[in-house]
Amino acid sequence: MSSSNSPDNIAFIEIPYPGDHCPLCVYMVEVVEEAVKKFSERVRWEKVVLKRRNGAMRFAELSVKNGGVAPIPSLFINEKLAFEMIPPVEELEDYLKEILK
Repeated sequence: MSSSNSPDNIAFIEIPYPGDHCPLCVYMVEVVEEAVKKFSERVRWEKVVLKRRNGAMRFAELSVKNGGVAPIPSLFINEKLAFEMIPPVEELEDYLKEILK
């Protein structure tokens, strides 16, 4: 896991999300919701809903940029695959702090 500076010191998190039937994805969203509370407007996030055409296309684009099909669950930050599993809230907060330095 490595970090890179983002434009304008903003972090944008994307969560591939096949649907509520994926409990691990639901947990990933909960971790992100909790972690971003400390960062106010400096961190934005969204679900990449795979059941929608634009979500499936975005997931494919992110996967290609990162060398192959990304696992589910996973977490992209500023288009980089940051986590391939659900991180503890504190680990995600630390990662975001590094990006936002």
